[in-house]
Amino acid sequence: MTYSVGASVRLLRLCMGASLAIALAGCETLTTSQYEATARTTYTWRVEYSTNPGRDQATRTEAFATTSLLNRNGNRPEGAVTGPDDRGVWWPALPPRPTVDAMEQRQRTYEKISTPQILKTVEYEITYQSGDRATTASTNHDVYRTVVKALPNNTSLELTLGVDERSVTKAEPR
Repeated sequence: MTYSVGASVRLLRLCMGASLAIALAGCETLTTSQYEATARTTYTWRVEYSTNPGRDQATRTEAFATTSLLNRNGNRPEGAVTGPDDRGVWWPALPPRPTVDAMEQRQRTYEKISTPQILKTVEYEITYQSGDRATTASTNHDVYRTVVKALPNNTSLELTLGVDERSVTKAEPR
């Protein structure tokens, strides 16, 4: 079966148009004046165990102690030890570093233990009021910072929602 260049271009345009329509259908916007944002900062000690260092398929990772801190609207949370950092979030105290005994306890036969590494993660959420319903959704750093800057002036925000309203992808002052 052969296709002409013109037919291929038409098919490509049709597919791109359908993809764009599907993407746009999942993005709804709403304006709200009641909102707050949180950023959960977490430190986790991790150790890699490997039977063949340098080969990913022969490596597994174990998580050890973790500490978390909930930042709300850019304010310094109780228990903050450092911050705000260059992204505007505060951090908890480091969890205790894993001991050699704890690492060896999880070691399997023929595995080598790597040096413990600290993993830093931030999970962002926004809670907003829409009608008589409060919704909490995952979001990103940019939305978090927009909320932090808009709150002192009680500025309304136009929120762009992700698919099934499970996330907020953008916030713009109105």
